[in-house]
Amino acid sequence: MVVSFKERLSLFINNRWVVFVAAMWIQSCAGIGYLFGSISPTIKSSLNYNQRQIAKLGVAKDLGDSVGFLAGSLCEILPLWGALLVGAVQNFVGYGWVWLIITGRVPQLPLWAICILIFIGTNGETYFNTAALVSCVQNFPKSRGPVVGILKGFAGLGGAILTQIYAVIHTPDHASLIFMVAVGPAMVIFALMFIVRPVGGHKQIRSTDGLCFSFIYSICLILAAYLMGVMLVEDLIELSYAVIVIFTSILFVLLIIPVVIPVVLTFGQEPRVPDEDPLLPAEPQKQEPGKSEHDNQEIIFSEVEDEKPREVDTLPALERQKRIAQLQAKLAQAAADGAVRVKRRRGPHRGEDFTLTQALIKADFWLIFFSLLLGSGSGLTVIDNLGQMSQSLGFDNTHVFVSMISIWNFLGRIGGGYFSEKIVRDYAYPRPVAMAVAQVIMAIGHFIFAMGWPGVMYIGTLLVGLGYGAHWAIVPAAASELFGLKKFGALYNFLTLANPAGSLVFSGVIASSIYDREAEKQAQEHHQIGRSMLSSILSLDEPLKCEGSICFFLTSLIMSGLCIIAVILSMILVHRTKIVYANLYGKSHT
Repeated sequence: MVVSFKERLSLFINNRWVVFVAAMWIQSCAGIGYLFGSISPTIKSSLNYNQRQIAKLGVAKDLGDSVGFLAGSLCEILPLWGALLVGAVQNFVGYGWVWLIITGRVPQLPLWAICILIFIGTNGETYFNTAALVSCVQNFPKSRGPVVGILKGFAGLGGAILTQIYAVIHTPDHASLIFMVAVGPAMVIFALMFIVRPVGGHKQIRSTDGLCFSFIYSICLILAAYLMGVMLVEDLIELSYAVIVIFTSILFVLLIIPVVIPVVLTFGQEPRVPDEDPLLPAEPQKQEPGKSEHDNQEIIFSEVEDEKPREVDTLPALERQKRIAQLQAKLAQAAADGAVRVKRRRGPHRGEDFTLTQALIKADFWLIFFSLLLGSGSGLTVIDNLGQMSQSLGFDNTHVFVSMISIWNFLGRIGGGYFSEKIVRDYAYPRPVAMAVAQVIMAIGHFIFAMGWPGVMYIGTLLVGLGYGAHWAIVPAAASELFGLKKFGALYNFLTLANPAGSLVFSGVIASSIYDREAEKQAQEHHQIGRSMLSSILSLDEPLKCEGSICFFLTSLIMSGLCIIAVILSMILVHRTKIVYANLYGKSHT
């Protein structure tokens, strides 16, 4: 079959791998929240703020990064390009206005107004996240783990990528970083917003998918190792501008390489209809208002659930699937003969499409939420306090550990998506078991932080970073499997509220209170030892500093205990959803 270049170009534009690569690039701009530590000193010095005021801006940033109700709702109403446009405008207006204030181009606003601008600017990220995840999970419904892991991974790397690009600007004006944060993501969104969307056509697993994902995983690992090396070199050695330009050029090449996949699939081989295509219709079928895709099928999962005897669930996997297949055949015959369909219980069943309201009354949804709150909240506590933790253990250069935990966070997201997919694909076992494993790893990391052993900062950041990152690959994929794709944007954005909620309690209350208490104890001890020498120091308004592993000993033990509770919640979820995953993925083993 001869295909013209114009037809191939059309196939290329509508290729789901093009959408995926474009979503990766958009996610690289969804990490502006991680740059707050770099732009806050400029805001502090320019507006003459104290540390408490900067902390309030940090809270506004965290809320903007996590409160995505509007983004989730708009993604259901607007086309995805419209939602992306709203996010780009928010990002541009929020941080653009802050830049105008910092540079004196507009009058200074009160602190509460700056907080609102920071919230609006960072909230643009939620639109980027939601649009990228919604489109790609719908395009790759059978590969949700790798897709979510890779996309969330690039969001985690966004700060490091933007920092490296800023190094090329090579300007002594630190306010230009805020300008780049305002303008850079908006330019990327304007260029790609019409590409990122659900595309029609083949959505089942293809024979080439495994190789394509392996290629992207390889690029991700190379990118993470490269950025780690570059950040360490730039931090330890004074480099010339030409070398920095070369480093950044290589970074762009690594980011562009994945586009090779859709190019080869479209232009490098003859178009063909794969064996798996008949498994799903080529175009989405028209659905009746208020009905999900599952309702249009002749045999829906819930009818089988309603009809099958309870003893079926206790049978071996092969026998259970035979019995279910027989039941499906009987239901199909009954439907063909005009029999009345089985009367369904109220509301959707696990694996079907839930609205947010329907999900909120399900125990499984709250098990995910609280497990995420305990796991990711404890991890974010380490991320937010990493500077003080490293300083208390005698490290002067805290940027190295901030960069390291960013890379481990990225690798945790990539690895979490990969291994959770292996669990469900190869063993039909519930995806939340991978979340429990990640939480065990985090519990060990927090315990190591508490012990204060030599090398604790390196090992602790590795374990906590990997575990924290894995949550953000596993949870969205699991939520889409248990509660459907139709309202995925709203469901995902509600679950992200667990992050600031956990951080607010664990970091804002527990960690800060314990740190201040230990710092006051040490100050009193020093004051008693050298009253005359230290009295003048204590009279200054400098914040109290704590030294030694005791500063975060109790906090780290509490965080470790919370992770153990999260493991228990995850395993309860595993037990409750075994049958669901056996039905979703078990048929591949018959």
